[in-house]
Amino acid sequence: MLKTVSKIKTILDEYVVGHNDIKEGIMLALIAREHVYIEGAPGTAKTMLAELAAKAANLKFYFYQFHRDTRLSELIGEYIISREETNIEIDGGNSKGELIRQKLLPGGIMTAQMVVLDDITRAPGEALNILLRLLNEREYQGIKLPLLTAIATSNPTQDDYFNEPLDLANLDRFAIQLKSKGLLTQGNWDEAMSVLDYYVDHVFDKDSIEGFETDLFEQPIDYMLNVKMPTKVRKRLMRFLGKLIEDYHLNETNSLLTDRTFLVKAVRVLKAKAILEGREEVIPSDLSVLKYMTTFRVPEEVADKIEEILENLDEKKSRRA
Repeated sequence: MLKTVSKIKTILDEYVVGHNDIKEGIMLALIAREHVYIEGAPGTAKTMLAELAAKAANLKFYFYQFHRDTRLSELIGEYIISREETNIEIDGGNSKGELIRQKLLPGGIMTAQMVVLDDITRAPGEALNILLRLLNEREYQGIKLPLLTAIATSNPTQDDYFNEPLDLANLDRFAIQLKSKGLLTQGNWDEAMSVLDYYVDHVFDKDSIEGFETDLFEQPIDYMLNVKMPTKVRKRLMRFLGKLIEDYHLNETNSLLTDRTFLVKAVRVLKAKAILEGREEVIPSDLSVLKYMTTFRVPEEVADKIEEILENLDEKKSRRA
């Protein structure tokens, strides 16, 4: 497991400088088989990192860029209409009739292990609703999807980009939520110079990247059961959630701290962090990944303090400890 994960990380680091949170978020999603939402301005490596991860993991990959006229068939495949003659009984006698059948020829999301859904906030409502149900259930009309991880990207939701934000309930489909920022706008000049130096001497060709043979992602996710999560970590997680609710007054009107995300999916992401670090047990510092799960689920001023809140958990224990 660790060898496989390390190879994927090596390829991400080789072709993309910086953006370490995005890299880690994508790796956690692959291991935990959860979905990722990445928001950031154009040109901040969102789509590039997703495609690199798919190629490195040797996964069957599907990319789709949303537009206002996106049709469902573009996402799931085309329907084939067939007609055949049949006998119909009318008033005790037989008459010729026509039977029309509709069959789905699966494509797109229906056949991919990893999908990148670019500009998801441009998706029309009908297509978006069915898409999100697909991501959640990983099944469509009784057909099981091979889907492991979906990575949805979006530009910042502002007038300049002509898009609308996903509501909290839809965002909750994505266990890991990230913000991608440019090296220049953050003033990361050393990393920016490294990118410049690379492209002076190289021409990037994503199609030349070869994945490696692995059956890791063909296996059931039972490997998660081999990773222990001690009681002290469970209690610390509950203390963190209690602090958000009690000290920062978070509730259903201003945040989305759902049982599904923080009592079920958080366990997978925490165990994925341990696996990423080469351990078979979750430790308290692994709770740092909660910053990836609260990005858009809590008010921005609280999301910006998540790491600080985690560091100060022991100073004033919540009544739920």
